[in-house]
Amino acid sequence: MTVSEIFETMDYGTAPESAAEALAWIVDQGGEFGHFIDGQMTATGAIFESRNPATGEVLANLTQGTQADVDSAVKAARRAQPKWESAGGPARAKVLYALARLLQKHSRLFAVLESLDNGKPIREARDIDVPQAQRHFYFHAGMAQLMPSELPDAAAIGVCGQVIPWNFPLLMLAWKVAPALAMGNTVVLKPAEYTSLTALLFADICGQAGVPKGVVNIVTGDGAVGEMIVTADVDKVAFTGSTAVGRRIREATAGSGKALTLELGGKSPYIVFDDADLDSAVEGLVDAIWFNQGQVCCAGSRLLVHEPIADLFYAKLRARMDKLRIGSPLDKSIDVGAIVDPSQLETIRSMVATNTAGTTYVASCDIPSMGSFYPPTLVTDLQPADTLMQEEIFGPVLVSTTFRTPADAVSIANNSRYGLAATVWSENINLALDIAPKLAAGIVWINGTNMMDAAAGFGGVRESGFGREGGWEGLGAYTKSKTTGKPVKTISAMSGSGAPEEGIDRTAKLYIGGKQTRPDSGYSTSVWAKNGALLGHAPQSSRKDVRNAVEAAHAAKSWSKTTGHLRAQILYFIAENLNARADEFAHRLDQMQGGKSGAKEVEAAVQSLFTYAAWADKYDGQVHGVPIRGVALAMKEPVGVIGALCSAASPLGGLVGVMAPAIAMGNRVVLCASEPFPLSATDFSQVLETSDVPAGVVNILTGPHSDVADPMARHMDVDAVWSFSDPELDAVVEGASATNLKRTWVQNGQAMDWAAPNAKTFLSHATEIKNIWVPYGE
Repeated sequence: MTVSEIFETMDYGTAPESAAEALAWIVDQGGEFGHFIDGQMTATGAIFESRNPATGEVLANLTQGTQADVDSAVKAARRAQPKWESAGGPARAKVLYALARLLQKHSRLFAVLESLDNGKPIREARDIDVPQAQRHFYFHAGMAQLMPSELPDAAAIGVCGQVIPWNFPLLMLAWKVAPALAMGNTVVLKPAEYTSLTALLFADICGQAGVPKGVVNIVTGDGAVGEMIVTADVDKVAFTGSTAVGRRIREATAGSGKALTLELGGKSPYIVFDDADLDSAVEGLVDAIWFNQGQVCCAGSRLLVHEPIADLFYAKLRARMDKLRIGSPLDKSIDVGAIVDPSQLETIRSMVATNTAGTTYVASCDIPSMGSFYPPTLVTDLQPADTLMQEEIFGPVLVSTTFRTPADAVSIANNSRYGLAATVWSENINLALDIAPKLAAGIVWINGTNMMDAAAGFGGVRESGFGREGGWEGLGAYTKSKTTGKPVKTISAMSGSGAPEEGIDRTAKLYIGGKQTRPDSGYSTSVWAKNGALLGHAPQSSRKDVRNAVEAAHAAKSWSKTTGHLRAQILYFIAENLNARADEFAHRLDQMQGGKSGAKEVEAAVQSLFTYAAWADKYDGQVHGVPIRGVALAMKEPVGVIGALCSAASPLGGLVGVMAPAIAMGNRVVLCASEPFPLSATDFSQVLETSDVPAGVVNILTGPHSDVADPMARHMDVDAVWSFSDPELDAVVEGASATNLKRTWVQNGQAMDWAAPNAKTFLSHATEIKNIWVPYGE
């Protein structure tokens, strides 16, 4: 085109990127790839094809992994891990720094190969994916350097099995490999079947960077290989992918003792208020949903528009859609590339074709006649419950509805089983910062979208998974405490046949919704002293009591909005009232347990209350140093409703030690008291009644933990379950938690020291981190 033609038509010319270097690299490898195990490429086995989704052409033949391949990779990682960890943080930092440098030196090769293999526009691979991958290795090189001084009590978990998706192949690799290696772990990684080539190129540079043999292992193949890694002899599983697969992984790892993080699907709301800069909001929306063809877990795929500006906004949006360019991903002037595979393209087509609700608008863009391409699509006038508003499409399809008030916007936004990300557009910063904390999401962007950095954790809530990747908070997924506890001892209740020791029967009840109540089951269990005297009868809770307690906890949701100062005062008041009855509680503990340590346990419980009262208004968030003109606020929020199976060995200390940190952070709790020694818990409910604790904030059940563990962990309105009970219940809790992928915390057979617990460990389990990105300036 001539200059005059460009000015007259304002059309883009083509700007093709050469694929020669990337294709030459594939040819240099023989066009076929084995696995990368123990520092070298293996011979090829049964092969499958890796195709260019824009043309359908075969790029390379890859090896389908087998059980023997996975076992070999895990053994190599296991051999290498102790030496890699003992090398120390500074030594690991040098290797990570070298990897970052090599990613820079070969940046264009990585970008072109990613675009060929995945179908994303070369601009995105070049300007976003590869630089972000470099950033993660640089950032975590620094984390490795600082580990000895800043994380002195942290140790590597061991061997990490990592399974990544096809939408950001290199970036997902960096997200998982960089922190794992920085903390002294070794990895066995499976890239997605469709997009393995940049992982194999990364394997190629590992040797150049001085990565020791066995530290990084890469096994290719389909989903069956991912299953093999999940069930292999690994210490931690990290998965990014669909919620359905994440749920199966949670079930498969239940009771295994393996650490687990899941970064799953999303249906993220994109909220536009009537005072927003509409043109900027439209441009942001282009990045939110048509970036990477909409194949983004945190894509702003649910548009919520303020009613007064809905028609105007839709008109601007449709006009912008018509200007989007679809075509060869290697053309630098292209906006939308190819869908990763024909099967994914068919899924998108089917979901849109079967929808009968709303009004569908398809961008008037030219679409290539060959390859897996789908036009930008907008579906308006939907209801919040419509299928397309609830289900993840994972394609360039935007669905929309309207709202009238800010409260409506929050309600519609949170009407989803997901909770990964959200976007708020408003020129009123007070309104934006009022809305952001109310959204059920792990990350919220204000007047922007898809802002991410290695310094700020990324991850979701609800069925978008649990755990964070990036930032200080992400390191917890790849470390454990150097201190190991003593094994949990089996403790049995006392037996007897005597009459009540005090002559008058004391009635113990459950404590639900601020009231003492009889169990729905109608059953009670005798509680005996060591000398055989009858101390009382403890109610046996049933699933209906769990239901009632959870309902009461949800009714107390305003507790989460109270100030830390208020919560601290109430905790201090509980401590005061417990201390006033210290002799009584000590006597009761000694009666049940047949010892003389009751006074020490009461004192420990009082100190626990004072400790968490002190932390209630001091467990602060952070302002992350991210490379934007703005801030990323890491806000520590309550998890919600936490169910807990309390320790048998510490009837009062174990109950208070769970309750105090949870309610200090604004959570509500359903506590299942010590199974063999429950009467201290029923007595403690009297302390709560006199300590200004709002009804429903603390609920106490008694009875066999095996009767309530499954219904509690399976309950869709419970947000987390902690188990300090019988280790055999770990598998029950973790397996049943897959219903809504709630967070779990089990002890894997290690007893907690309730006299000296690590307060920050409890506080971290009692909070979720939400990163709110706030750009500033004109």
